[in-house]
Amino acid sequence: MGVILLDTEFLVSPGAPQRFWNGPRDPDPLVAQIGAVRLATEAPFAEEETLRIAVTPVDRHGGNVAPDPLFTKLTGLTEQDLDAGETLGAALEALADFAGDDLIWSWGKDELNLVGVSCAAAGIVSPLPMRRFANFCDLCLRAGMPYDDLVTLRSPALPGYYGLPSGDLTAHDALGDARALARVAAHLLAEGKLTPADFTYPGEDRQ
Repeated sequence: MGVILLDTEFLVSPGAPQRFWNGPRDPDPLVAQIGAVRLATEAPFAEEETLRIAVTPVDRHGGNVAPDPLFTKLTGLTEQDLDAGETLGAALEALADFAGDDLIWSWGKDELNLVGVSCAAAGIVSPLPMRRFANFCDLCLRAGMPYDDLVTLRSPALPGYYGLPSGDLTAHDALGDARALARVAAHLLAEGKLTPADFTYPGEDRQ
């Protein structure tokens, strides 16, 4: 068994998050990069494999979407990078192969954009149904993080919250943010605040 940590980067423009991507010039929040880490469940809880895939975002009319300069500033991904990326279907198949039968944990609900919005726009069915995904926030609560702290944090800030180094991790890079989750997961496993069994089902009340 391994622990799968996921992060995605999706299209954004200035002010789009405040408008919930509903403005007339806001892009659909289509996934443009996938990053994932497989973490060992035995000490020293090392990263076993990583995955980073650029995804060509395709709109509901079948056209490639050029990223806003804000997206490129945040992620470093250019229009040329995305045009050279994988199709969404190929990227999801690669993620499914990478994850195997394990749950896929992200900070929040990345599957809403990955499976919901992006697959709907592309007109495809994901090989990974939404039940395969779970919220890393639940794990932090289970490990004792106060709810009032949790709601102020994003994945790049998690290592710092736990006093862990993060200078080698790149924020707004899908793999960098997935590695931030992996670093925290390894720490919580090593401290005994989580066990491997905690990563086999989502939520605090499901056995």
